[in-house]
Amino acid sequence: IHQVLKPDGVFIGAMFGGDTLYELRCSLQLAELEREGGFSPHVSPFTAVSDLGHLLSRAGFNTLTVDTDEIQVNYPGLFEVMEDLQGKYLWKHECMGESNCSWNRKPLLHRETMLAAAAIYREMYGNSDGSVPATFQIYYMIGWKFHESQARPAQRGSATVSFGDLAKIDGLLSRGKK
Repeated sequence: IHQVLKPDGVFIGAMFGGDTLYELRCSLQLAELEREGGFSPHVSPFTAVSDLGHLLSRAGFNTLTVDTDEIQVNYPGLFEVMEDLQGKYLWKHECMGESNCSWNRKPLLHRETMLAAAAIYREMYGNSDGSVPATFQIYYMIGWKFHESQARPAQRGSATVSFGDLAKIDGLLSRGKK
C-alpha cells in the first residue's frame, strides 16, 4: 500500500485485534482441556494494538494514529456465534466468513467437546436473557506517506513551557478573574 500511494497520501485501515472473541477462545480451550486433556487454537490469533504503530512505521508511514473500539454482539448461543463467523448463512453479507488460520490446530472438535464449550460459554459469559456475548476489538489505523510539505515535530527540548507548569494553571486563572 505504501508503494502505490502518492506522496502525502493517506492509508486508513481497520482490523480485528486484541481480545476479539475471547469468550469463544476461553470456552473452547476449557472444554477441550476437560474433555480431551489438551487444546489447540481454534480462534485465530489477533495482533496487539501496540504492534500496529511499529508495523506502520516499518512500512514507511508517518504521522501515525491508532485507535481502538470494542463492540459486543449478543447471540443465542455458541453455535450461532460459530455459524456467523464461518459464514454458513445463505446471505453472505450477513456473516464474517472467518476461519482459523493457525497451522497447528486440530481440524475438528468432538461433539462432546462442543457441547461442553457451549455450556461453559453460557455459564461464564451468559447474559440474563439467555444470550451470550461475543466481543470484537476493532483497531483503526491511519498513516501518511512522507512528503516535504508535511508538518514536522519541533526539536526535542525546544519547548518554552514545562508540563510541570501546567499544575499551576488553576492558580494563575483564578488570580486573573479577580
